[in-house]
Amino acid sequence: MSSSSPRRLVGVSTKMYFSFAKTTTYISTLLKLLADQPPDTLASLQNIDIFVIPDHVSLVSVISLLRHESNTCPVPILAGAQDAFHEDAGAFTGEVSPAVLAEVGCRILELGHAERRRFFGETDDITAKKAAAAARNGIIPLVCVGERTKPPVSFASSESISEDDKVLDTKAALPEIRAQIEAVLSAVPPTTDVVLAYEPVWAIGAAVPASASYVVSIAKAIRELECVRRRTAGSTRILYGGSAGPGLFPKLKDGADGLFLGRFAHDPEQFLKTLLEVATA
Repeated sequence: MSSSSPRRLVGVSTKMYFSFAKTTTYISTLLKLLADQPPDTLASLQNIDIFVIPDHVSLVSVISLLRHESNTCPVPILAGAQDAFHEDAGAFTGEVSPAVLAEVGCRILELGHAERRRFFGETDDITAKKAAAAARNGIIPLVCVGERTKPPVSFASSESISEDDKVLDTKAALPEIRAQIEAVLSAVPPTTDVVLAYEPVWAIGAAVPASASYVVSIAKAIRELECVRRRTAGSTRILYGGSAGPGLFPKLKDGADGLFLGRFAHDPEQFLKTLLEVATA
């Protein structure tokens, strides 16, 4: 995989919204939708990577279903997990082993999500240890990053313009994001493929989300970080992890390599629509 021209990547996490039965139905429906696409559409989808991250209980079943249907659905889908412990084995009751995840076929491990940081007190150091555990087990770390506080507007005339047109100060947000990324990249080998899912925490559920121009500016700033630029072996793909809808990715394509979706993509048809948009943008 070339670090200079990474493949686009699109995925969805079901968080804890789905029952086991609903997860199975969701995957089956998505696979059927993909299999029913015309050849030219399938050809375009071959140019992107797709992943689905279900809950831990459903993960093995999802992996089995994806393998079973691989002959009828020509578009590969990677299965991921929503978290794991930083040790492979031991007396860690209730934790999930990254080695076991790798054994059953997990390909991506989501780490450092804002909810993990807020509800469970996970720090940059803990996230880095988990990323290292994923890497040594051949799993791609998908690390969520983002600043907690909305940065100030970068010019004084902000009071006279609309909220949508205000330009936020990218430089003010970067130190917190840099610390999150540096911790992870210093913990994994330089050959490790890493995915960074950017989502400003202040924009989660906000009435006014982060603008596309702001997200692109942050993504470009992340690429210019020294810890990212010196990674010449493993790829570093940057996804936007905020709420997404039709028409968003074309506005982000100059900065982001793809999207990490939430509830919007819990509808298989909407997920497919987004996949096609990213593949053809």
